[in-house]
Amino acid sequence: MNLSAGGLGGSALLSWTSQPGTAAEEQDKIIHRNEKKTMTYRQLGRTRFMSSRLVFGCGAALAGGRGVRLLDRAFEAGINHFDVGSDIYYKGSEKTLAPFLKAHRDDVWAASKAPLSPKQIDSQTTITSDIAKSAAKFWTSLLDASLKDLQTDYIDAYYLMAVDNCELILSEEIQSAISEAKSAGKIGFSGVSTHKNAGNILDAAIKANCCDVAMIGITPAGWYDWTTKELEQDTPPLTQLLPLLQKAQKAGVGLIGMKTARYLAPMNALGKGDANAFDAVYSKKFLAAPLSPFQRSCAYVLEHGLDVVISDMQNFKHLEENIIAASKSHTYFG
Repeated sequence: MNLSAGGLGGSALLSWTSQPGTAAEEQDKIIHRNEKKTMTYRQLGRTRFMSSRLVFGCGAALAGGRGVRLLDRAFEAGINHFDVGSDIYYKGSEKTLAPFLKAHRDDVWAASKAPLSPKQIDSQTTITSDIAKSAAKFWTSLLDASLKDLQTDYIDAYYLMAVDNCELILSEEIQSAISEAKSAGKIGFSGVSTHKNAGNILDAAIKANCCDVAMIGITPAGWYDWTTKELEQDTPPLTQLLPLLQKAQKAGVGLIGMKTARYLAPMNALGKGDANAFDAVYSKKFLAAPLSPFQRSCAYVLEHGLDVVISDMQNFKHLEENIIAASKSHTYFG
C-alpha cells in the first residue's frame, strides 16, 4: 500500500514529529492525496495525512444510496477524506461507498468506525475485564465486516465509535485489539469518536497511545451532546477549550470536529431551530462576513483549534456551502 502519493503541497499549522529529522526527510513522510487549489488542507496529527479541511461524512448520506451522486463533486472540489461507518449503524453505507473507493483508492483517505457493544456502555459503567474483552471482540468482528462491505483488505483509519466511557478506551483489551488490527495490516490508524463526555474522552485519547485521531462533538459555543441535542451543561465556549485541543495536537492526536452546526438546524433536522444561537460568540467583523450561520460555524471551529470538520452532506447546496466555508475560513481571521 503506497501511503505517499504525490500532490500539491499543503501547510500544517501544528505538525507532529515522532523523531527529529531534516525538513526534507519530514516532508517525504507527509501523505498527499487529491489536493487541489479549491480546498485547504491540514496535517491530521501523527497520521501525517494532509486532510481536506472538509471531511465528507458518508454514514447517513449514503445510507440507502441517497448521497452517492455527491461523491464525484466532492472529489472534484479536492475533498480527499471520506468517513463512513459500520453497517450495524449506517445501513448499507459502506457497500454504497465501495465502488467510489475502488475507483479512487490511491487518491483518498478512507475511514470507518464501529461501536464497542450492541448497547451503549455509558460513562458510569465500571469496566471489568469481561466487559472489555467482549467489547474488543465485538469491535474486531465489525472491523472485519466493514472491510468486507468496503471490498478491501485495508482501511486508512478505523475508530471506536460513539464512546462515552474513558476506562474502556484505556483498557488493555481494547488497546490490544487495535494493535492487533494494525499489525495484521487491516488498518493504518485508529481513533475514537464521541457524542458525549467529549472533554474527558479526548483526555483519555491523549493518554491512550493507540488513538491517532479523535472525532468530537463541538461547536463555537463549546461541547455538544448528541444524546440531549443540547450544548453540554456548563460548557465553556470553544476559545476556552483551546488548551485541551492544543494538548491533544501536541500529543499527535488529529482533531475532527463533528456536529459543529447541528444545534442550529431546524427541529425536524434534530436541531433547535435557532440559526443565530452562536452569534454571541462571534466578533462583529466575523458576523459581517458573507456567510450563512452554518458556514460561519464551520469556518469558526476550523480557525479555533480543530484540524478538520466532518459534515453529513445530503444535497448539493449543503456541499457547495461547506466547500466555501472550509476553503475560505482562514481569510476571516488573522
